[in-house]
Amino acid sequence: MISNNKICISNNWQYFNENESNKVTINIPHNNVNVPYSYFDEKIYQIISYYEKNINIENDKKRIFLKFDGVMTAFTLYVNGKKLSEQRGGYIPHSIEITDYVKVGENKIFVEVDSTERNDIPPFGYVVDYLTFCGIYRDVWKYELDNTFIKNLFFKYEILEHNGTYGKVKCMPIIQVDCLNDENIDIIYNILNNKVDTNINVKKGVNRYNLNEIIIENVELWSIENPKMNLCNVTLISDTSKDNASINVGFRDLKILDNGIFINNEKIKLMGLNRHQSFPYVGYAMPKRVQEEDAIILKEELGLNTVRCSHYPQSTYFLDKCDNIGLLVLEEIPGWQHISKDESWRNQVLDDVKAMIERDYNHPSIITWGVRINESGDDEELYTKTNNLAKELDDTRLTSGVRCYEGSQLLEGIYTMNDFVHNGGEAILRNRKTCTNLDYPVPYMVTEFCGHIYPTKKFDCEEKLVEHALRHARVQSCCKLDDEILGAIGWCAFDYNTHFDFGSGDRICYHGVMDMFRMPKFASYVYKSQKDIKKEVVLEPLTYWSRGEKQMGIVFPIYVFTNCNSIELKLNNISKGIFKREKQNLDEKLSGLNNPPIVINTINGEWGASWTDAEFIGYDENNNIVGSKKFCASVTYEDIKVDMYSNELYCDRLDATRISVKAIDKEGNILPFISDSIDIEVDGDIEVIGLNRLNFIGGSIAFWVKSKVLNNKSTATIKIKSFYGYEKELKINLI
Repeated sequence: MISNNKICISNNWQYFNENESNKVTINIPHNNVNVPYSYFDEKIYQIISYYEKNINIENDKKRIFLKFDGVMTAFTLYVNGKKLSEQRGGYIPHSIEITDYVKVGENKIFVEVDSTERNDIPPFGYVVDYLTFCGIYRDVWKYELDNTFIKNLFFKYEILEHNGTYGKVKCMPIIQVDCLNDENIDIIYNILNNKVDTNINVKKGVNRYNLNEIIIENVELWSIENPKMNLCNVTLISDTSKDNASINVGFRDLKILDNGIFINNEKIKLMGLNRHQSFPYVGYAMPKRVQEEDAIILKEELGLNTVRCSHYPQSTYFLDKCDNIGLLVLEEIPGWQHISKDESWRNQVLDDVKAMIERDYNHPSIITWGVRINESGDDEELYTKTNNLAKELDDTRLTSGVRCYEGSQLLEGIYTMNDFVHNGGEAILRNRKTCTNLDYPVPYMVTEFCGHIYPTKKFDCEEKLVEHALRHARVQSCCKLDDEILGAIGWCAFDYNTHFDFGSGDRICYHGVMDMFRMPKFASYVYKSQKDIKKEVVLEPLTYWSRGEKQMGIVFPIYVFTNCNSIELKLNNISKGIFKREKQNLDEKLSGLNNPPIVINTINGEWGASWTDAEFIGYDENNNIVGSKKFCASVTYEDIKVDMYSNELYCDRLDATRISVKAIDKEGNILPFISDSIDIEVDGDIEVIGLNRLNFIGGSIAFWVKSKVLNNKSTATIKIKSFYGYEKELKINLI
């Protein structure tokens, strides 16, 4: 539902999970049970729990709806004691009309949430390598609408001609109208100062109608470098009803061919990572700002151009941010390997396809719909239906379906493959024909690599962290050099909690290039270093600069992931030479990267000789110094470095932001093996999400703080104190 006539009702619910006398007041997004960071039993949140709230109805002439953006896994709504039908599917929105169950004045809403892993709902039925954290974890809305209203708008368009930046666009919107009776209505839509009036006869029920086509000249196009969004306003008017809605639209010319993905005729090689939407302690239950911050980390911090929403539709706030910053998205239906024969399970798959596309049709960042259960076997009956349904709902995008074995039946428009062949040896990626077993070319994309083949903890030894980075680099390099591969999306962006069947025995899969707190591992620098140096200088030597981290006390070679043109190494302030990306010095397996690492290989004394300081100095193509990274010979713990994503939080809704803390030496380098901890104290209308005492993990940690939702504009204070006595104080404005 997209009508503007809505109110967010996520604040001030009552929650209990066993004894009704133990009700607590909560705000949504909400996880039904806070979980530990590691070593917990996932059964603790797989329970039946209850939410209730009183809502006020002022006008008995309106149609009243509730929309739940995300409830895991199923729920039953009661209105004033009357039971409505069960809603199934934890990753899709559910809109429920409650008009016949409410009265003017106060009405009681009661929600029974079933958070068990039910065999009749995907992704369940067998083991799943991720956790489906539970509760009402996305926002809830109340709609008060007339008899006829705008249920959805699918802003279909065609780029008739363009020069790469501006184009001539034919707009062909499709409106979905919900009405109680046959009626004649006027529709007005306005985009880029082009106003169109049309009159249509609508039939009782929910139906789609094609609106008048218009041609708009000189439209600024959406791209990953210039993600131009435009507001479209739509108004519906009849004798009995009036409604309006607003959507954001980005116009781009998208073509996916067997030789590449083209946006506005520019060939884009996809370079991305997979994302799970989970966070420490609260699972899925993070508000808008935190969802947006994840997109910012992926695009602006890591420099990716693509994210795969694994393995389910993710928050619309995340997708909106992808639109606004130019991060391409592969979105897919919920599931993991298992295909059930149960009819209700299979019907839910189709419901998931429909709900995903109807919700997210207008996102320019989304380039394909994943309509196959991740890594599942062939099922011609089911996947013929999912593909046909997707094409019926959206004929502007190709479908895809992620598989993990060769020669899988291709019913989709793109053959998407999880290729884990690279285990550190010579084989890096299989070729397209080997994977597809087809004698003709098709669009082909690698959607996972690395991951469980080489799990790496942030606190692992330097050698393992370096090899983890090199494996990501080798695959991305190989992909870059192969025109038959559209791109490669690594597994994965962030470590994540999982079932005991997987991971490291502690309920964590350490597959990310960042840890669960969004703190970087060496592998993240592979991606970051591919940025244009004009946007940001990246200079990241993959070393802890200590003689005991590699076998036999060897320090070199050191891979420097950088976008600098050359690197000068100084030891004890004495230059050891300038190192460039000269062909003879390049690792051929890394040569396909836009910015291959610069490999520094020299000698810094024999075992037992005196150790020295080091400095890595970065030069641009004009031999100007643009960056420097220094390392101490004798490392001591000097301070903590604290960074905060936002210094503002909304006080009238649940809002949160992330704060990172690093234990550093005098040169600002992380101390990877520090055993210190931090205590967090807050003063004001904010709370720490999770624990107030945290241990550093690999020399750093992060935490989130949230607003208390008291509608009190004020300033809150965060005090961070390490066990060793280092302190920092931050201020957050509640607005």
